[in-house]
Amino acid sequence: MAKHIFVTGGVVSSLGKGLTCASIGMLLEHRGLRVRLQKFDPYLNVDPGTMSPYQHGEVYVLDDGSETDLDLGHYERFTNAPLTRDCNYTTGKIYQTVINKERDGKHYEGRTVQVIPHVTDEIKAAVKCLVSDEVDVVITEIGGTVGDIEGLPFLEAIRQFALDVGRENCLYIHLTLVPYLKAAAELKTKPTQHSVGALRQIGIQPDILICRTEHPISQDDKDKIALFCNIEPRAVIEERDKEYSIYEVPLSLVRNGLDDLIVRRLNLRAGPLDISDWRELLDRVLKPDHETTIAVVGKYIKHRDAYKSVYESLEHAGIANRTRVVVRRIEAEEVGERGAESVLGGVDGILVPGGFGMRGIEGKIEAIRYARTRGIPFFGICLGMQCAAIEFARSLLELDDANSTEFDQTTQHPVISLMDDQSLVRNRGGTMRLGSWPCNLAPESLARKAYESALIHERHRHRYEFNNAYRKLFESHGFVATGVSPDGSLVEIIELHGHPWFLAVQFHPEFKSKPTRSHPLFRDFVAAALNRRERSVPEVEDHA
Repeated sequence: MAKHIFVTGGVVSSLGKGLTCASIGMLLEHRGLRVRLQKFDPYLNVDPGTMSPYQHGEVYVLDDGSETDLDLGHYERFTNAPLTRDCNYTTGKIYQTVINKERDGKHYEGRTVQVIPHVTDEIKAAVKCLVSDEVDVVITEIGGTVGDIEGLPFLEAIRQFALDVGRENCLYIHLTLVPYLKAAAELKTKPTQHSVGALRQIGIQPDILICRTEHPISQDDKDKIALFCNIEPRAVIEERDKEYSIYEVPLSLVRNGLDDLIVRRLNLRAGPLDISDWRELLDRVLKPDHETTIAVVGKYIKHRDAYKSVYESLEHAGIANRTRVVVRRIEAEEVGERGAESVLGGVDGILVPGGFGMRGIEGKIEAIRYARTRGIPFFGICLGMQCAAIEFARSLLELDDANSTEFDQTTQHPVISLMDDQSLVRNRGGTMRLGSWPCNLAPESLARKAYESALIHERHRHRYEFNNAYRKLFESHGFVATGVSPDGSLVEIIELHGHPWFLAVQFHPEFKSKPTRSHPLFRDFVAAALNRRERSVPEVEDHA
């Protein structure tokens, strides 16, 4: 029988439950166990696909096309556990299933449909769908904070779950905060006591407490927390804020004995822990040989999580190149207002990530022009590729009003246009080109050199594409499609000949990068930026 770990959070939000789950999964995998991970989100949206990045952060896309919570990015970066649409459920998705069953008139046999047992049964079924003979441990993260009304059905469901499979097969971990009051010069354990008290009122007794803190927790405080929360002192795990990298978290948990505690409590048949690969990774993070500065020019810069996977992928590329990557986060509008030289001067590489909507587009185009004419390594992702096409058409093809029909439906030169299969789409959620798609790479291209393969698969999330009516004109001036779909209809990668490193992609490579295996395009982009830093690069003339 598979074992189950349920991770809840208390006191405040944003404590890092997703990172904690990912770290636990990584440690158990390194002990030879087969792990699956999932997250329950209490909001009513069916998925985060229609939510603003300012509200929710990035939407993380899986191979099967699911638009999921960004915490699934942590799961993929830290573990090898396969992720599917069954790994992220929202209240909206659960209720949609229940209502559909009620409407078909077959499932509930005329009974009143209620939160208990029908909604909670659906939540429990979502947990069980990850169970198979190929899984040893299922880790389920409960989003939100204990005490939130919207989270109650999920907490009730995981309480019931232990009755269904046996308490010996379930482990409850509660992530909490032990704040430090500067005026009193001491840590306060009362918020943790209240949070655990709220859980116990629901009927859940935590087995392990992971306490986030800025300062060390004394043994006296650990004993106090253990006493009032009804757990063993050794099950109070200190998790201090990390100064350098989130990839320190698993090693910190090991030092506090968390993996041994989990293995013993669940009676798991686990091997010895070997995390030598992770220690080598951290050595590269903490002792880099070089440094390079990358400008990320985007629309959602003020919300750090909006480009979470991009920032992580840049760090992975730094690890691969033994380089500290200093990210300069730049609002696209600022480039237009202050000028590219003023904002981007001194950077070694420029990256323009994805996004939606008109705001900031001209600033992104100006940043791309600056990279192109100064010979600065440039990497465009999704909308970043589309903006690169618009900039090239305006500057070098003399198509002054070139644009995307997303921004100007009346443009005379729609170098970017709506995909044919999107023309009849009306609903916004889950209707873009999503998930993993194949792409053929041209010989002798930067992309082929990076991937070392003629065929790749990458994840997409977009409605607009490069207009093939302009493809020959672009290529005749050195702007070449070096990656295309197998049927030749979709331009996936473009490169600019005669430039040190200028590459843009329609897909989202940031979703397939890991700290132990940097994505090849991010790796080579950072390598090109480092090369520029170490030697001067002549400017590129602004003509074809």
